[in-house]
Amino acid sequence: MTDLRASEAVTGTGVRSRPRAALPALCATQITSWGIVYYAFPVLNPQITAATGWSSTATTGAFSGALLVSAVTGIPVGRILDRRGPRAVMTTGSVLAVAAVLAIASAPNLIAFTAAWLLAGMAMATTFYQPAFAALTRWWGSGRVRALTIVTLAGGLASTAFAPLTATLAEHLSWRDTYAVLALVLALVTIPAHALALRGPWPPAPAPPPQQATDSGSVTRSRPFLMLATAMTLNSFAMYAVVIALVPLLITRGASPTAAAWALGLGGLGQTLGRTLYATLARRTGVTTRTVTLIGLGGITTATFAVVSGPFPLLVGIAIAAGMVRGNLTLLQATAVTDRWGTTHYGRLSGLLAAPATIASALAPFAGAALAGPLGGYPGLFTVLALVSAAAALLALGS
Repeated sequence: MTDLRASEAVTGTGVRSRPRAALPALCATQITSWGIVYYAFPVLNPQITAATGWSSTATTGAFSGALLVSAVTGIPVGRILDRRGPRAVMTTGSVLAVAAVLAIASAPNLIAFTAAWLLAGMAMATTFYQPAFAALTRWWGSGRVRALTIVTLAGGLASTAFAPLTATLAEHLSWRDTYAVLALVLALVTIPAHALALRGPWPPAPAPPPQQATDSGSVTRSRPFLMLATAMTLNSFAMYAVVIALVPLLITRGASPTAAAWALGLGGLGQTLGRTLYATLARRTGVTTRTVTLIGLGGITTATFAVVSGPFPLLVGIAIAAGMVRGNLTLLQATAVTDRWGTTHYGRLSGLLAAPATIASALAPFAGAALAGPLGGYPGLFTVLALVSAAAALLALGS
């Protein structure tokens, strides 16, 4: 028993190598980081464009640029996480995030606004799910699914908490002052949490299972990895375009901006509810079946948005259902590497898997805003996005 515990401490599967405060701290910081750096934008963007005269395509393009920077930055960040752990990465990222939000709030012109969002992209790569997942996967070892589920349950509340909060602040403050208040909240929550709660020793990577390749390069060139990456990329494009386009879709259906923000927030609650089901789903389904099913269900909810015009409570119900699927897809991506290739090169492989998906999610808001007009409005856009999800589900069969 003593030898077993010592082995667990070394590989990260035992409690000795886990900082006790890491899990609750990551829950708090994921809610706050996603809520402020990501979900505040779709709520504030109509006010930003109205106050500044900048086009929605331009402001959404700046936001998309942040996601592109996040995708590129995530690959070297994954390598650093494998070697050194999450504390320095996530603390530095928190400081960058606060600086970026303050820069967004004070941007005097569109160029400065875009530059501030590019800085925010670096913060996303170092504070969002990818570094948190790497930390939990190494520290929790065989218990990682439970830890990942807990932190994503919390993260799913980001839009639930911050979309309505942002809308409420925006009713009384300008968009600039709203972002300034949110930056203060971001600083108070995330910087000390990452600096103080992630101080545990970083255990060495466990050896890969004997039947799996030890060379991460051979994995990334394999057909299953390439098929999975393609499916995840298309799915991310569709999923994130839906998130950003949901508020304007609901406004065109007759909802007020505040009501539409609440629907977006309740979709986040759906993410949390859906994630409670993932452990059971993982036990009862194979990895390919699970992947195809969840991506396909995402397409179905998107198609439903395209054809259902009301009443508003029904649209809220669809938003919650879509959130439930989206929540499971987050956990699916978090476990995709370990389910297929183990944990040895988790940071690098997950970074490479996430990079094209993040690029797609970066292009999605810009593409959605640009395509909505030519497609006859947001219902037409949602129809196309449903077809993209269907194609992703078919590709996932080869993963």
